Amino acid sequence: MKGKRLSRWWLLVVASLVLALTACSSGSNSNSSSSSSKEGKTESTSAGKPQDGGTLKVGLSANPKTMDPIKYTGVYESQVMRSVADTLIVYNKDLSDFLPALATEWKVSDDMKVYTFKLRDDVYFQPGKFQDGRKMTAEDVKYSLERSAKQSAMNRLRGVDKVEVTGENEVAIYLTEPNAALMPMLTDAGNVIVPKEEVEGWGDQFGSHLVGTGPFKIESWDQDSQIKVVRHDKYWGEKPHLDSVVFKIIPDPNMMVNSLRSGDIDVGMDVKGQNRELVKQDSKLELLSKPALSLTYLDLNNKKGPTANKKVREAIYKATNIDEIVKGVNKWGGAEKSFMALPKGSWGYSKDLEKLTPTYDPKEAKKLLAEAGYPDGFKTELYLAESRVPYGTIFQNQMKKNLNIDVELKVVEWGTYSDTVAKGNAPMSIGGWTWYPDPYFFLFQLFHTKQIGALGNGKGYENPEVDKLLDRAVTETVDQKERAKLYQQALEIILKDVPRIELDTVDASAGIAKSVQGFDVSPDYSLQIVNPNGTNVWLKK
Repeated sequence: MKGKRLSRWWLLVVASLVLALTACSSGSNSNSSSSSSKEGKTESTSAGKPQDGGTLKVGLSANPKTMDPIKYTGVYESQVMRSVADTLIVYNKDLSDFLPALATEWKVSDDMKVYTFKLRDDVYFQPGKFQDGRKMTAEDVKYSLERSAKQSAMNRLRGVDKVEVTGENEVAIYLTEPNAALMPMLTDAGNVIVPKEEVEGWGDQFGSHLVGTGPFKIESWDQDSQIKVVRHDKYWGEKPHLDSVVFKIIPDPNMMVNSLRSGDIDVGMDVKGQNRELVKQDSKLELLSKPALSLTYLDLNNKKGPTANKKVREAIYKATNIDEIVKGVNKWGGAEKSFMALPKGSWGYSKDLEKLTPTYDPKEAKKLLAEAGYPDGFKTELYLAESRVPYGTIFQNQMKKNLNIDVELKVVEWGTYSDTVAKGNAPMSIGGWTWYPDPYFFLFQLFHTKQIGALGNGKGYENPEVDKLLDRAVTETVDQKERAKLYQQALEIILKDVPRIELDTVDASAGIAKSVQGFDVSPDYSLQIVNPNGTNVWLKK
């Protein structure tokens, strides 16, 4: 979190460029069965000097609805947005530190309520309908961030009071209370910098006409089909090697892999299940896969119904064979058992806490359920999306067998699911959560009482001691080690309260053609084509 000087940034960029230009970088997962297996590759292999030109064709697994920073809600939308617009700072490749982007350096006040950023003076917007590609100013940063703080559908700048222009190329962000998680918030695609003229000129249509300062600009958008972006010649960073990128919308996972194998696309995102094996067996392709900052879990209603009783929740957890579920759903790899409400890639994770996770013990589960007053089981409902039915089906069978609990699967579309869960009307639900390595984005969002009534804490978990620890972790210090201790104390209490069942953590994965160079999958599911962290994808001809 310390202020970074411009000279240090240039050293980082130069080092990244040297690696990108000269290294043959590939990694193999320690679980690979042989050294020749492509399983576990985490970056496409560089081969010689980067070549300019060509169009990269990327398959997206879901259809972007809007690219307005304050309205977007899905990672698949941000996967396009990051190539068009920039944030003040970015994460480095392993998400362990922050690097300059539109900001060159920053500092934090002693009371942690004012963050001051110095800005680049050589940044230009892409030409649009309402401005001709003018220079970005500090006023644009103020406008964009205050717009997000006031109007973001996902509250992506929680706690920001105002932004002031404090110099020609300097802004200060004022918080209503200290928040050490502001830095990761500023890397979010919802906080990219946009020109006021385009936002106000397009009005509600701005989400279909995003204009930013990024390496590519939108050339065309065929709704439900594809989005084409072309190189922005006045981009402030390293010149993109590619002439253009075409994002093709391919929701069907089998069609995604067929398109990849036929050469219709060069990159297929979110390759899962048996399709992982198809990619691995194709000599023209590589499977990139690494553990993601992602969790799948089964929420238990903490406020009403049988699961309001902690003994019932613990009984259900002990009657759930997590290993059977994880292996049954992920027969072809790409996932592992989860132990707590943080992914292992988070700096707040502690392996020492894994021993507190309830273990599979059907006999003890029956005893606990009887003590809670349900010796003959009960009937309940489990809300879930179609994609999570495999999880639900195995869980349903285990509950009937081990506890005589009849679980009815309520398979619903996303709008019904999110509304039912957020309002606390789901007795049980299977959800997933993906965000940044800062524990704030998992623990505050999913367990703080302020989030009751929102999707994250629809289960209604409430513990005043946890609230205090979560608040202290963002208001007392920016020191990561001290914050980690507070989050681990909160996790210990959460684990003992058994508010939900942890299922699995899945890999971020993609299938790519071997002609694609410099591409990687990221633990936060971001799709990076050109990035200040040293990424600049190219095509080997």
